[in-house]
Amino acid sequence: MAPPEHPTPAVPSEHSQPPPPAAAKGKGKKKDDDDLSEEDLALKEQLELYVLRAQDPDPGVQKLALESMRNLAGEIAQEFQKRQDDDLPIDALMELVQQIISFHMKHNAEPEAVDLLMEVEDLDLLVEHVDTTNYKRACLYLTSSSKYLPAPDDMLALDIAYTIYMKFGDLASALRIALQLEKPMQYVKQVYTSTDDFMLKKQFSYIIARHGLAMEIDDEIAADDNDKEILQEIINNTKLSEGYLTLARDIEVMEPKSPEDIYKVHLIDGRGASSSLDSARQNLAATFVNAFVNAGFGQDKLMTAPSDSSSSGSSGNWLFKNKEHGKASAAASLGMILLWDTDSGLAQLDKYLHSNDTHVVAGALLGIGIVTCGVKNDCDPALAILMEYIGKEDSNIRIGAILGLGIAYAGSQKEELKVHLSGVLGDSQSPLEVLVFSAIALGLVFVGSCNEEIAQSIIFALMERSEAELAEPIIRLLPVALGLLYLGKQESVEATAEVSKTFDEKIGKYCDVTLMSLAYAGTGNVLKIQKLLGICSQHLEKGETHQGPAVLGIALIAMAEELGAEMAVRSLERLLQYGEQNIRRAVPLALGILCISNPKVNVMDTLSRLSHDADADVSMAAIISLGLIGAGTNNARIAGMLRNLSSYYYKEAAHLFCVRIAQGLVHLGKGLLTLSPYHSDRFLLSPMALGGLVTVLHACLDMKSTILGKYHYILYIIVLAMQPRMLLTVDEDLKPLSVPVRVGQAVDVVGQAGRPKTITGFQTHSTPVLLAAGERAELATEKYIPLTPVLEGFVILKKNPEYHEE
Repeated sequence: MAPPEHPTPAVPSEHSQPPPPAAAKGKGKKKDDDDLSEEDLALKEQLELYVLRAQDPDPGVQKLALESMRNLAGEIAQEFQKRQDDDLPIDALMELVQQIISFHMKHNAEPEAVDLLMEVEDLDLLVEHVDTTNYKRACLYLTSSSKYLPAPDDMLALDIAYTIYMKFGDLASALRIALQLEKPMQYVKQVYTSTDDFMLKKQFSYIIARHGLAMEIDDEIAADDNDKEILQEIINNTKLSEGYLTLARDIEVMEPKSPEDIYKVHLIDGRGASSSLDSARQNLAATFVNAFVNAGFGQDKLMTAPSDSSSSGSSGNWLFKNKEHGKASAAASLGMILLWDTDSGLAQLDKYLHSNDTHVVAGALLGIGIVTCGVKNDCDPALAILMEYIGKEDSNIRIGAILGLGIAYAGSQKEELKVHLSGVLGDSQSPLEVLVFSAIALGLVFVGSCNEEIAQSIIFALMERSEAELAEPIIRLLPVALGLLYLGKQESVEATAEVSKTFDEKIGKYCDVTLMSLAYAGTGNVLKIQKLLGICSQHLEKGETHQGPAVLGIALIAMAEELGAEMAVRSLERLLQYGEQNIRRAVPLALGILCISNPKVNVMDTLSRLSHDADADVSMAAIISLGLIGAGTNNARIAGMLRNLSSYYYKEAAHLFCVRIAQGLVHLGKGLLTLSPYHSDRFLLSPMALGGLVTVLHACLDMKSTILGKYHYILYIIVLAMQPRMLLTVDEDLKPLSVPVRVGQAVDVVGQAGRPKTITGFQTHSTPVLLAAGERAELATEKYIPLTPVLEGFVILKKNPEYHEE
């Protein structure tokens, strides 16, 4: 980023005037100059002199003139501020600004132009001055600087970038920005309707499907019914499973893996190699490992393996190697293995719905939710099946159905779910756990919607709880559910936060901190991070628990951009050294979300150190976080650490369970999946993915009562964040097409001169390829043109008409 011209920050003012009409320039020069004050005249003369010098043939003179031009821009910005404060007219200044901007834009100094316009609060001027040669650079600078601007300026900068992209017909880039804006739907529609190219519309649909925006294709977008169906299928993600399996076949990892293949016991020497611990818990761990590793592959060695004896063969056997609530997770794991493949998933889970064991039925219901996660269907099979079970008497079955609905319809804002689940929340007869999971399901379905009615019903549910119920650990998920409604929506949360201050003190502060940390998640808001650090620095006497969410909040807010994330890692180091015990327990989880699916060496070392901590909670959180930062990367170093930990903790059942879960996460989808909520070159944040991660992390703040207790199926909520980390290129008929691509570390080229390379240290592969965290791909052939500038997920290629084979 270009350094600001002067240290005084611009204060957004109430009354910035519109720029003067350009017609004024044409009048006689003398008459114009008579109207100007002496200061303005001096500034104008300076400007004319610099413009003259900048055209001088001598490069030395030119350079000086350009430098002086920058200083002049700084002076004008200061002068503007002064006149705004004194309520003086600014028309004359704005004319000078116009000239400076057009000069900067002609001389490849887009960042300086944008900076000056931000200072004089008139970014709209930029739209007139960009042309086909420099609009990309201007927009890149705008979008990158928007991360560092306070609200509402950040949205304004994005809005201008959107307008510029639309002006030059770069629609795919405009769509990426539209998804960032406050009310995306109207912008997204505008992008669709501004082109007749059906190929482009298909590409837009892939981008929207990856983002998880629930959207109906209407007649304006595609008039022809057939076209409408094709676009709706892409948006519904129905092809995701097929694409993922294409990638798996290409990389040759279709062979199902058993938990033993992951544990690699033969590499551990000596003790712990054959631990005969609490076998039900070991089996439960194996269930999760098996589900995570074979996620989306449709076959495994425990649940789907065909057996010779009878049709209900081995899957039945594995199911009953688990105790009570363990069976629920085992049945649900089938949903994870058949992820995104709704047809065969629903068929295979159906037989468990008729079981006599309530836990198995509950697990099957949750499994149905997991299978349809992120894949929408016009006839809504999940809704039809799960709705029947919401009102059942057995609370396990109810929880299974409710959580299943929350996962299946996350982010869809379905009205009928609001009606039914709010009914459960308002029912005074509902058991506490059913109530909590109903709230979580509503939070996930209406994530980031700021829905007042649901907020009200969750608030009432919280207010009506008795002292004893407020002491239950699971109650902490209610504030999380409330926060999910405002995820990333900043100020919109304030009214609800005021109400939360009136709650019982046991939960009031917890609720307040949780709401703030979720509302600003992914915004990078420095002031809120300072506030949360302040909360962490207090010394508490009465065993309050609200510092845990504050630590997580620091990570959630700072994950927005690289610099903030690095600073947050350092701040968390300090908290480890000086913080109280309940803060230290949350730090590993915060590190886990900051570097999710991105194993940075310094964070890995910190977590490795904490995984041997004297405090059991700290070490368990660190172990789970090792799994989170390595999720889906097959990172050999983390896998080695976890193997060593499994022999170190061979007598501790709880620790060993955490090690197994972490091992499952590291090999998530055999290394083809990621948990990172960011996509599209780390530019877009998927609210569903973040919502799922936040819920799981908050549950991990008190592992003994949630994940190590009977609520271990909360871990399945992480499925919302699971996405293939692939680049799959397809031709115009959406059939996979193998082309050479260069994959390398992404380079930040904002504001650099010329045409710098966007990736470094690349290797050339043929698609489909895997993209690790911080990697970018570009086509290595001129034969095709991609329809989107960011090569990620499904990318449609069209033949380049100007390409001639040598």
